Amino acid sequence: MKTNATTLKGVFCPTITPFDEQLNPDKKRFIQQCHRVLEEGCHGLAVFGTTGEANSLSVEERMMLLDALVESGIDGSVIMPGTGCTALTDSVRLSRHAVQLGCSGVLMLPPFYYKNIRTDGLFRAFAEVIERVSEETLKVYLYHIPSVSGVPLDLSLVERLADTYPNCVVGLKDSSGEWPYTEALLRSRPAFGAFSGSEEFLRNNLVAGGSGTITAMANVNASAIRAAYDGFNKDNGEELQLAITRRRKIIQAQPMIPALKSIIATITGDDQWRRVRPPLEPLSIRQTNSLINSLTADGYLPFS
Repeated sequence: MKTNATTLKGVFCPTITPFDEQLNPDKKRFIQQCHRVLEEGCHGLAVFGTTGEANSLSVEERMMLLDALVESGIDGSVIMPGTGCTALTDSVRLSRHAVQLGCSGVLMLPPFYYKNIRTDGLFRAFAEVIERVSEETLKVYLYHIPSVSGVPLDLSLVERLADTYPNCVVGLKDSSGEWPYTEALLRSRPAFGAFSGSEEFLRNNLVAGGSGTITAMANVNASAIRAAYDGFNKDNGEELQLAITRRRKIIQAQPMIPALKSIIATITGDDQWRRVRPPLEPLSIRQTNSLINSLTADGYLPFS
């Protein structure tokens, strides 16, 4: 059996994307946020994912921000940008750009506009991107998030892609919220780079031989999630896991992306962080106050 060994492991942050008054990407704040989460313990960055509002960004905007990130001194080896688009040529362009900047992997959604697509069609979509990029250093991490994309990645498709491109398709982010999916994948491919899309399953993932987590909460709770990663097999591993799961549940009681931006705005005193691109909406004052009060009661240190 081919192993498809991954080189990426740990806690990766799908960094949120700030916007200016004209709703253009705010390059300065974006770079600051990326550096901050790395300093707080993240092993890497999964920029331009769901949390980063990637599908509200153009190809040019994503490429501009990725260029700026590398120019700011962050090595491409710790960056896993999202490159999966509905347009084949957009996915190719973004993936090739990531490879050229030295990124160690790309996180690839399936083309998600058409629904109820057969496995053969999805296989061809991923295969076309891989073949057209045609770079030995391209490492693809499939992005399974059926609740948002509406296009699930059946495990048989994952196996087929991994077998066909053993040096390229090396991992997957499971944001289905269904632990048995990751568990079954790791049972059949022990060396596959399986990341949980929620830190709620971090300890399960690591015990089963997975690679870690790519979690939105790393934007605001990176140090605690890193501690749970480092200590998963220690005496207090379960306690550390329960703490990060509890905090996640507090935050996701509100719409996730606006909530994260409200937390950062509160921490920094910078209301510019509250902006989201339509159709998303910022939290109301009532929602923000409820969120901050709940986090304060949970002992969230930045507010103490």
